[in-house]
Amino acid sequence: MQKRTLLIGLIVSALAAGASAAAQAPPAGPPQPAPGPRYIVTYVDVAPASEAQAVALFKSYRDASRREDGNARLDILQGTRRGQFVVAEEWRDEAAFKAHRSAAHVSQFHDKLTPLRITAYDERVHTTFAVAGASNAPADAVWVVTHVDVVPNGLPKAREFLHGQVEHARKETGNLRFDVLQGARMNHFTVVEAWRDERAREAHISAAHTRTYREGLRETAVDGAPYDERLYRLVQ
Repeated sequence: MQKRTLLIGLIVSALAAGASAAAQAPPAGPPQPAPGPRYIVTYVDVAPASEAQAVALFKSYRDASRREDGNARLDILQGTRRGQFVVAEEWRDEAAFKAHRSAAHVSQFHDKLTPLRITAYDERVHTTFAVAGASNAPADAVWVVTHVDVVPNGLPKAREFLHGQVEHARKETGNLRFDVLQGARMNHFTVVEAWRDERAREAHISAAHTRTYREGLRETAVDGAPYDERLYRLVQ
């Protein structure tokens, strides 16, 4: 009986000590954002009749943003369909991106753009997956922005296909950029490509490794649609 009482006393003391230590420990804070650059890809559609006005606003936003501390790159891409745009940004880190969003010129840009839009300002934040140093693209380069969405259990295989395609595409004649950005959701990616001209892009999409990549990626996709691919030109 005495042994049992002693054992119970030891257990109670241990539990009390654990509770005391937990009470003294600092509370766990919110999860910290991943370190490294932030890549922002934003899809914007404006009324076709407002396209010229929108281009002027995008240029003003681009030029002001490039002057900000922490901006590494900002390009405006205009789609082959009238009124369709992508804003592709790179910021040094999370803090630089947050400071940018608070800038006065950003609020002014949105105030003026909102009446022209026919869709939401679809801003998507990314981190690094496979990003190389930026190279200057000629004015007539063909840009491609592709959203890739796979099912979670297909993610390991999809990552293999993406890494393989990056390695092949960057070696192709006429390739100027082939980057894969990691979305906030781990099964979402954005692929940003730039090709010297349409001939280079057509050679790329006809290559055996691209067919293997697309067919393989489809097996990991949501509802059989792995990507949303759109063509653009750089706004000068």
